[in-house]
Amino acid sequence: MEIFKIITLALSGLLLFLVGVMRLSQPIKTYLKNSGIKLDNDVDLLNEIRGVSSLMLLAGIVILLGAFIPEFSMTSHSFAILLFVGFAFGRMISIKVDGKPNKLIIQGLIFELVFGFANIFCLFYLIA
Repeated sequence: MEIFKIITLALSGLLLFLVGVMRLSQPIKTYLKNSGIKLDNDVDLLNEIRGVSSLMLLAGIVILLGAFIPEFSMTSHSFAILLFVGFAFGRMISIKVDGKPNKLIIQGLIFELVFGFANIFCLFYLIA
């Protein structure tokens, strides 16, 4: 089980870190490539996107720390759950209110649910 927890944290942290870096450094290009969303070069929109992207990047670092420092794993799993389940919850509300998004965003939702529930499973295992 310990290997599963380490792999879950490593993959969760790496995914958030890499997405955070890509969206922070090149939001217009990254959103088009990964989500199929064409962003305008709007200063306010880009500022909001970079803010959320830096949160993802820093959370990825915190989550990765838990893969290497066992005493930090509960905090790391908690961060991962908040981010992945939080994003998934928001997307599901949007699907209900706004309609079905494109295939790339649905794939993102699936990844968020998988990583969210994997981290929930690991956290419950830590507590038990």
